[in-house]
Amino acid sequence: MQIIHSEKSRKKYDSQLAREFSISRPLLYLHLQKLEEANIVSSDMELLESVKAAKYYTLNPFNVLLNELLISDLISTLTVKNKQ
Repeated sequence: MQIIHSEKSRKKYDSQLAREFSISRPLLYLHLQKLEEANIVSSDMELLESVKAAKYYTLNPFNVLLNELLISDLISTLTVKNKQ
């Protein structure tokens, strides 16, 4: 959800997202792959001024109908962080 929130207004490069969430790129790619498979985000490559290729992600428009069936299906995938 943080990735979706972060990308709502503009494209974001993978390196930006990894820094923003303080997570490794492999872990970020795992999450982004799942979002791409669900067609929630799209990715593309761009050639930067430094002549380096950079992958960026954009949020696709989507709607999710939240109901008790969806929550029941997803509850096993949720993790809860302990607040200290």
